[in-house]
Amino acid sequence: MLDMIYVHQRPWHDVPLAPPDRQRQATQILLNSDTVNHEYLPILGHPEFNAAAARLILGPESSAIREKRVASVQTISGTGANHLGALFLSKFYSFREDKEVYLSRPTWANHPAIFRDAGIKPAEYPYFDPKTTGLDFNGLLKALNAAPEHSVFLFHACAHNPTGIDPTQEQWKEIARVVLECKHFVFFDCAYRGFGSGNLDQDAFAVRYFANLGIPLLICQSFAKNAGLYGERVGALHFVVEDSETVNRVQSQLSLMQRTEICNPPSYGASLMILIMKNPELFEEWKQDILTMVNRISAMRNELYRLLTEEFKTPGRWDHIVKQVGMFSYTGIGPKESRKLVEIAHVYLTENGHVSMAGLNTHNIRYFAEYLDKVVRGAL
Repeated sequence: MLDMIYVHQRPWHDVPLAPPDRQRQATQILLNSDTVNHEYLPILGHPEFNAAAARLILGPESSAIREKRVASVQTISGTGANHLGALFLSKFYSFREDKEVYLSRPTWANHPAIFRDAGIKPAEYPYFDPKTTGLDFNGLLKALNAAPEHSVFLFHACAHNPTGIDPTQEQWKEIARVVLECKHFVFFDCAYRGFGSGNLDQDAFAVRYFANLGIPLLICQSFAKNAGLYGERVGALHFVVEDSETVNRVQSQLSLMQRTEICNPPSYGASLMILIMKNPELFEEWKQDILTMVNRISAMRNELYRLLTEEFKTPGRWDHIVKQVGMFSYTGIGPKESRKLVEIAHVYLTENGHVSMAGLNTHNIRYFAEYLDKVVRGAL
């Protein structure tokens, strides 16, 4: 992925870059500046980063941004955003009954721990249907309707981890309708934006649709995966609230909480993302990088499906492999089969059959398909 740094001062993101090697030229532009430094960022993070990240997730035409109803803070990637958001809700949200958050069943393994640590009890809503290896949409809607008013629901904005199953746009609209009726609060975790469809705007549909309806939102945004900045811990937390006065109060409290957590967020990764988001040519190159990654993962899904259904003729249905999106897949095999793959074939996946599709390539996919076939047949 892109490997550059950002410096403060002049609008270097407007400097034209020649096509042959945008990355190297951009790096030189920044390194040759005499304004490079290692000073602290403000407690809430780099203002340019926060503003650009909010525009990226909510859209340049967002009414919430235009009306100054968005409170943003730079975080330690998506994990830090989740943790800070959970702490904020624990301290300030008016829970009608117990402090409780509804998480999809299953969800990212760290979600329950983060909320428990913040003093919020994790509950579950149906999401994955093992019978269809698809979305339990009816179960999800029933859970929304059955929960007490003003409950907090966490949704994965796109490329659901770990299942790779996302609601359709029409299903998101129905979810939003019920959320509005029940006056729920929505906590969006957006860790894999771009890896669902290959398109940043398309993967932001749910967040933007809910925000435009006036649903109170908290959005966790990560640049670890889609910008390859795992080690730089680049993320943001955004609150979409009712008015600018509330923004000031929210940011004031976030500043106090951030001060006791990390004091000041790191500058390098945020500086990188400012450059990428604000330089038109680099932004287009970044979007192409994301699409390249998604197309590669999609090609692995298609090849795995072909091997299982056409070449090995593996028992069972395998169309979920190509219907799921993102970096991960629920293969549909159980704990016993998963353990055999790990212990005998040295194929590493979790006991629930959750495998990283990004780990497959042209050199190992046949090996994986062969042993998956064997374990399904009971021959391993």
